Amino acid sequence: MNPQELFCPNMECVARGQTGKGDIGVHSQKDQRCLCNVCGQRFATTKGTLFYRLRYAPELVIQVLVLLAYGCPMQAIVKAFGLDERTVRDWLARAGKHCQQVHEHLVENTAHDLKQAQADEIKVKTQKGTFWMALAIWVPPRLWMGGVVSPKRDLNLIQALADKMKQMALCRPLLLAVDGLASYVSAFRNAFRSKFPRSEGETGRCKMVAWQDIAMVQVVKQRLEGVLHVDRRIVQGAKDLVERIIQTTQGKGVINTAFIERLNAIFRQRISALTRRTRNLAQQAETLIAGMYLVGCFYNFCDFHKSLRLKLSVGSFGHHWVQRTPAIAAGLTDHQWTPAELFHFKVPLSRWELPKQRGRPSTAMLQLAQHWAS
Repeated sequence: MNPQELFCPNMECVARGQTGKGDIGVHSQKDQRCLCNVCGQRFATTKGTLFYRLRYAPELVIQVLVLLAYGCPMQAIVKAFGLDERTVRDWLARAGKHCQQVHEHLVENTAHDLKQAQADEIKVKTQKGTFWMALAIWVPPRLWMGGVVSPKRDLNLIQALADKMKQMALCRPLLLAVDGLASYVSAFRNAFRSKFPRSEGETGRCKMVAWQDIAMVQVVKQRLEGVLHVDRRIVQGAKDLVERIIQTTQGKGVINTAFIERLNAIFRQRISALTRRTRNLAQQAETLIAGMYLVGCFYNFCDFHKSLRLKLSVGSFGHHWVQRTPAIAAGLTDHQWTPAELFHFKVPLSRWELPKQRGRPSTAMLQLAQHWAS
């Protein structure tokens, strides 16, 4: 336990979320508890992690969650470890919530030059009816960008996914590849826009201006009389722009949605409720969301991707392959995460800010704000 790596989780503390300031001390080495010297609050070192207030050993919890993340049926885990099914479901819900926070902090809150992104949706059968899971992938680093679960395959589902994709994108030339669903075109056109400032003297809302060099392509597959027909369409953008982005991101090939289809296959393999013709149906949408973020974080941070490896020359001895995860290729981390590192990761809190109040703040409050803002 290193107090220099911990931060105060008290939202009322002016030192919240800050590490290396020397304001955290050890309260109990045996009970793994610390003390904030600023606000005086005591807290467990597991506060903000998956293991907070869990009575089971962390090693057991990690083993169970790794099995769930790689497609092991829950009934098999219950039998093998002698656990109650409700306990395993609770761990899955905790892991899904924790992985969602990690994903939103490290992936969705960063903007990149995407160049090419692909999106698709998966039909999921549950005990309460049919749900749809929409997923998106950043093609060059093979990074899972996020997903949305909804009971209907409508514009609201696609628009929520498009907004997630736009949040991660810089205003650069971008190729968006999808299937033949018409909602994608409307959703992308609504999402990839920016506010244009009003001129002096103008009133009303700001005008929304569409981003330049946004190309949209569709891959429509139809099977007629046993023969598969593939129609590749350019919905928006010039042909030379599409070809140039494909050459930059793929090296070769044509308009396709192969990368998101491979990602769909991974999710179907690792989430038993997504398997075709399965009897292991999900009971509610929350279970699907938890499984989606658990599998997505393992895919992004813990799994090497063969197509991302780099060839490193070793002089006269030949070469060596350097393995990379999608998160490494995207520049989000510099090493492969272990499952323990993922589940122990603490999402930092926002910095303390001067509270809003009427009148001019006191000199003491201004000095306090200046000290903790640095």
